[in-house]
Amino acid sequence: MAALREKYIVDGKGKKSEVILPIEKYNELLEDIHDLGIIAERKNDKTLSFDELKKRIK
Repeated sequence: MAALREKYIVDGKGKKSEVILPIEKYNELLEDIHDLGIIAERKNDKTLSFDELKKRIK
């Protein structure tokens, strides 16, 4: 795993207020958020057992 190369922007009091990320990491985070949204939308969907799935595929 590559080390994260984030940089911070601080306000006048030295408190971190923003972060700068490599674009690749930013895109990964957006993908993760999208995936989590899909999971949340489908959390109440009916599930299938592995055997039922195999039957439907055949």
